[in-house]
Amino acid sequence: MIPTISLTSEEQELEHLVVVISKLSKLPAAIFNTAEKKYLKEQVETHKKEVISFNRLDYMVFVFFIREEKDRAKRLESCRKAGDKMAGCLNERKAARVAVFDPEGLCDEVVAVAEGMALGCYRFLKYKNDKDKDSTLKDIQVYSKALETIRDRETSTGFTRTTQYASHKNHIPELNILLDAVVRCRDLVNEPNSHQTAVSFSGEVEQMAADSGAVAEVMNRQKLEALKMGGLLGVNRGSAEPPTFTVIEWNPAGAKNEKPVVFVGKGVTYDTGGMNLKPGDSMMNMKCDMAGAAAVAAAVYAIAKAKLPVHVIGLMPATDNRPGMEALVSGDIITMHNGMTVEVLNTDAEGRLILADALSYAKKFDPALVIDLATLTGAAVRAIGKYGAAAMQAGAAGELTSLISSGFEVGERLVEFPMWEDYGELVKSEVADLKNLGPAEAGMITAAKFLEKFTEYPYIHLDIAGPAFLDKPDSYRGQGGTGFGVRLLFDFVSQF
Repeated sequence: MIPTISLTSEEQELEHLVVVISKLSKLPAAIFNTAEKKYLKEQVETHKKEVISFNRLDYMVFVFFIREEKDRAKRLESCRKAGDKMAGCLNERKAARVAVFDPEGLCDEVVAVAEGMALGCYRFLKYKNDKDKDSTLKDIQVYSKALETIRDRETSTGFTRTTQYASHKNHIPELNILLDAVVRCRDLVNEPNSHQTAVSFSGEVEQMAADSGAVAEVMNRQKLEALKMGGLLGVNRGSAEPPTFTVIEWNPAGAKNEKPVVFVGKGVTYDTGGMNLKPGDSMMNMKCDMAGAAAVAAAVYAIAKAKLPVHVIGLMPATDNRPGMEALVSGDIITMHNGMTVEVLNTDAEGRLILADALSYAKKFDPALVIDLATLTGAAVRAIGKYGAAAMQAGAAGELTSLISSGFEVGERLVEFPMWEDYGELVKSEVADLKNLGPAEAGMITAAKFLEKFTEYPYIHLDIAGPAFLDKPDSYRGQGGTGFGVRLLFDFVSQF
């Protein structure tokens, strides 16, 4: 669990306090004495500190000074990171509650501080008997007259994004729903393969649908065989566990989009590489190879629970990839859901095979846009590391521009790579329609060009291999599954 964020009033008794300011002149006179104000001025102006703490024995007071930064994305990200830092200090003191005070009307910044605090408190301790490392912080109370004004307006007129503070993140109940979705995504990604199969993953998605008001359908092997999903069935041939294909849909009355937006997520619950077995170190964290499917499930969950007026569908093909007796081997040719044939050059390029079936299946929904998310290539990691996802598009230039904007807004950045036709030549096969592997160069692009062959609609591909799972803690993103993509997709459709 992570803390719940709520609005509070000045009169309530508070346990610990965070004051968020951008000007020293805005320091609340009643909170700091003359000596403390002098100390703050020295720390900010001389030592260039942004977070200054005061230990008042029975409680802590933090001042977070927001330095002048015209770039909104950088400013909000610095707020989230500061929130994580202060949450760490509070958890060390076993604090249960903190108030974040906004004396200036810095709505977006104060909410970002609370967001970073909450996400930074995430721990995956399901299988630990010793829970001492769990976060103690359970309640983040935001005191802001500006936010209270928005809340009062929402109470009387209904929530609107046409207020002075237009960001949906100022709507605290909606933010709590979104953060809950991120936690659910992280939990799914962190779940070990010993406890998570394609079938159990689909069960979790069904529960998320039930909890949010969405509708879910799980297709079993018999249904997949009837649909001739050769990619998903082919990857599953070496496994002792059956594959699944899960559809989750939120289609509210009065949806703003006439045609649905479809999200597709790669759901390889564990990737050994198949017969092209990965070396040991490369296999270490391959439970995370279903992070795309987890992000899709959690994003639709959040959209449905927040009752956003948009029609969205999530498609999640799921299986593990193992070197069993019936497993695919290099040189095999399989027939995909859309009838195309694929020469399998490398069984460790399995993600694109299960995604291709899902992408061709998406055609039945006549979508306005399809976005897939996948921990797909090491090439994407080598290109930009953990700092963002590689993005490519076909017929969706405007949509990708909007998605990139959402990425900067929420701190889940995208970098666009080209989808020139030249790259398509690199996945043509001499013995089949396509081959599932191109040359070593530009591997994230040739993977996307392979997938593009199965699309007939505006399409965006996101290779999230870098930021989806982290070996070491990274501020509020934590360690392990980060939930990358959930906040991104939610913000994107919120703009409809």
